[in-house]
Amino acid sequence: MAEIDLHHQLKEVSRFLIDYAASSMSVGMQTSRVVRNSERIAAAWGFCCDASIFRNSFIVTVWDTGREHSYSSVGNIKSLGLNFQINAALCRLSWEIYDQQLPMEQAKEKYLDIVRTPRESRWLVIILVSLANAAFCRLFKGDFVAMGIVCVATFVGFYVKQTLQHRHWNEFAVWTISAFIASMIASLDYTFHLGTTSDIAVATSVLFLIPGVPLINGIMDLIDGHILSGTSRLINASMLIVCIAIGLTITLRLARIDVL
Repeated sequence: MAEIDLHHQLKEVSRFLIDYAASSMSVGMQTSRVVRNSERIAAAWGFCCDASIFRNSFIVTVWDTGREHSYSSVGNIKSLGLNFQINAALCRLSWEIYDQQLPMEQAKEKYLDIVRTPRESRWLVIILVSLANAAFCRLFKGDFVAMGIVCVATFVGFYVKQTLQHRHWNEFAVWTISAFIASMIASLDYTFHLGTTSDIAVATSVLFLIPGVPLINGIMDLIDGHILSGTSRLINASMLIVCIAIGLTITLRLARIDVL
């Protein structure tokens, strides 16, 4: 009977950690941090945890302290988009479970409250990203005309990107189309000679698409020894950069912009 209860506990902890790790990876958490947080939660409930995390899936094995009994679960990672608020809240939850010895049911309630947190307004995000990209244009010595065009180009490009993502389009197609639309709008500065820094407007119009967080996480994963997840993240980020280059190249060809 005690062995059955232990098996049930191992199963419950394993399932909770599967959901926790999936949500953590989905919002852009570093692999080593996901592993440490999962181990911390398992330790709080008197178990040991081994995790193998890949690009789209992972395996969590929970052991009793004597390493005699275990339960393994396999989960899939679905992208929820970067969300540093949920990222930080999930990290705090792992420490709260460990420090306050929260029972499973209470931990589940807090976890669900975190993952159900409403995201920021879509329009607010689009506006802020557009202003930030216009600031990048200015940082690279773009004039105010170029800044305005980049702001509009980013607004439209980011709107298209979000819309296609909500319709579950292929990720690489989304990046290519968004880069093309944003750079095509920015090329109007070059076509109609609206300003004096049209080249900077076109070049900076696609900066909002650069996958900075995946690149950083990929490098950190390699440093921390998570070779498979780190390599897959870097490969995926590199392919997105290639898609940006393809979209930008199409604009340069259609608008007959000479980059030499």
